[in-house]
Amino acid sequence: MLPWSADLAGRIDEHVLDSTLLRGNPLDDPHERPLWVYVPPGYDDDPGRRYPAVYVIMGFTGHIAMWRNRMPYRQPFPETADQVFARGDAPPAIVVYVDAWTSYGGSQYLDSPGTGRYHSYICDEIVPWVDANYRTLPEAAHRAITGKSSGGYGAMITPMLRPDLFGAFATHAGDALFEYCYMVDFADVVRQLRSYDGDIMRWWDDFNSRVSFTKPEDSKLLEILGYTAAYSAREDGTPELPFDPVTGVVRPDVWQRWLDLDPVRMVPRYAEAMQSQRAIWIDGGTRDEWHLDVGAQAFHRALLDNGVDEDRVHFELFDAAHGGIDYRYPLSLAWLCERITPPPS
Repeated sequence: MLPWSADLAGRIDEHVLDSTLLRGNPLDDPHERPLWVYVPPGYDDDPGRRYPAVYVIMGFTGHIAMWRNRMPYRQPFPETADQVFARGDAPPAIVVYVDAWTSYGGSQYLDSPGTGRYHSYICDEIVPWVDANYRTLPEAAHRAITGKSSGGYGAMITPMLRPDLFGAFATHAGDALFEYCYMVDFADVVRQLRSYDGDIMRWWDDFNSRVSFTKPEDSKLLEILGYTAAYSAREDGTPELPFDPVTGVVRPDVWQRWLDLDPVRMVPRYAEAMQSQRAIWIDGGTRDEWHLDVGAQAFHRALLDNGVDEDRVHFELFDAAHGGIDYRYPLSLAWLCERITPPPS
């Protein structure tokens, strides 16, 4: 196991896209975004061949450069993904690594007045650009999306909203069943905001005035602020918490806006889109700190209850916490590629 980067059998092309849709976003985050496109071994040898594409999105606070991070005794996903194709474990595919980072830590891959138009950025700018510049099979049946945690959330909801673009997906410990993965933190946030007079934006100002994550409340408050900006920002972009930050009493109308974006609750509204998917991979660790294994179970059941063919779904729970499950990514990648690759003509 090399402790440094390995040579790839394929190739990663690194681009910067100038996004029209992200210009003037509410957080003044960069509208020029990095985009990595992996092409498999042999891509340059046969200029007439076209390939399925898998889009990869990151979890909360993730940005594209973190794909180079190396855990001890493990290779990062771009290398293990390359090995899937180098070993012939799956038909070759183009793999697209997307950056949707925001100053609040993430976008949840939604269009929101609190963060920007990240859903549209992926669907209406990145996908067409990749199809125009690489030899993809440019149909939903041959395009998948995959991610973990908040990336797993994005992988669930993007094919619901755009089944014309994505015909398969994989979600690893994706955010779902919000009353268990989010609501359990509300009381802690109320406690943590006492030092800021119940004003999460006062904490945000403090957070930006010092070295990040030097106070114990930083991680949880950043999460709640980021989710709030994605799920329940006001039209002027102000994040509106789904509970009173002083008393902790839930604000039913605001909380309902979150629930309306819960993948479990979205399935019945987007049943036809889910029925159209060629392949759906769902997994999670049974010791997940955010109870996302419970969310995975609920999402799986909602799919089956709403007419999704069980033969198209891979559902699996395994012994793990939320972190350290990157070894699962190449498994779902190979499984998806088998199902979005057209049969030989």
